[in-house]
This record gives sequence, structure tokens and C-alpha cells, in this order.
Amino acid sequence: MNSSVTRLVETLGASESSAPKAWGPVEADLGTSLPDDYKELIDRMGGGRIEEYMYILEPDCPNGHYELVHHAREREESYEVLWMIEDKPPELEVEGSGIIPWATTDNGEFLFWRTLPGQRPDQWTVILNEARGDRWEHYEMNCTDFLLATLTGEVRSRILWSAFPLEQHVFVKFSTES
Repeated sequence: MNSSVTRLVETLGASESSAPKAWGPVEADLGTSLPDDYKELIDRMGGGRIEEYMYILEPDCPNGHYELVHHAREREESYEVLWMIEDKPPELEVEGSGIIPWATTDNGEFLFWRTLPGQRPDQWTVILNEARGDRWEHYEMNCTDFLLATLTGEVRSRILWSAFPLEQHVFVKFSTES
């Protein structure tokens, strides 16, 4: 078990899931493996809302608005068009680099894994894009370390909502009614 995932589940007071995902078909659909910390997080607590603000995307999500594969395809197409007319952030200028979303916010920010050629998924780092803007932030840490660091106040993003996180952490797992 990943210690960041364990601490994150405890910090959020999330109830543990009993049904792990079938990751093979998801990764085949995406055309890549996913980081082990993310898979463990989803297997243990599922996707859901943090602080009524951040939404952890989940493969085969019961609420289709937060389905990982859908957002990965949609973001790939959107940025492919956008980067024809705007510059990529410097962290993505490396030939063959890419992004895969793993979370979004109610303001429209996206949290991505930054992928680089030759990197294993467990080496991917976090990059954020502000909603309706060209500002990006890059963090040299995996997604669960980043989430834990933002919830504990160790990391303060200039892109994420200034009131995030709340003093009392709240996690609500996705359901079909979410």
C-alpha cells in the first residue's frame, strides 16, 4: 500500500471501496498504463468530490460527467486545437510530451499528469491549467502526493480556489445521482 494514498484516505475520512476496477480495459482504451498511486486511490475510495470543489475523475464513473476516459479524449482534442494557435506551456515543449486529466474543479480548472517520452506512469508529475486562461503550474510530485500536500497546506496553488482546502475535509463518492 502507498503511504500517501493511506494518508489521503484517512485525511478525507473516505470509506473504503470493496470492488477494485478492472484496469486492463481502461488502460487499453487510453493506450497507456496509469500510475499505481492513482489506481490504488480509486480502488480504495473511488472517484468523488473533495470540498465540494475538486472532482477526482474515475474510469467507468457512475456519474458520466466525471468519467476519466471521456475527459482524456475530450482534453486531448481540445488542446490539440488550442496549441495550433497558442503556445504550449514550457513543461510540455518536450517532443512527445503529453497530458492526461485526473481531476477537474467546479471552476473548470484541470489537473493533469504530465507524461514524457520514456517515463513510466509512476514517474508522471502534476500540471494544472487555469479555467479559461493560459496559466499553468507544474509540481514535481505524483497526483496523490499533490492532493495530500494541498489538503495539508504544504502546497498552495495560485490556480486553485483560494479557499481550498476547507478546514474540515469533505469527500463525497460519486453515485449516479451526483
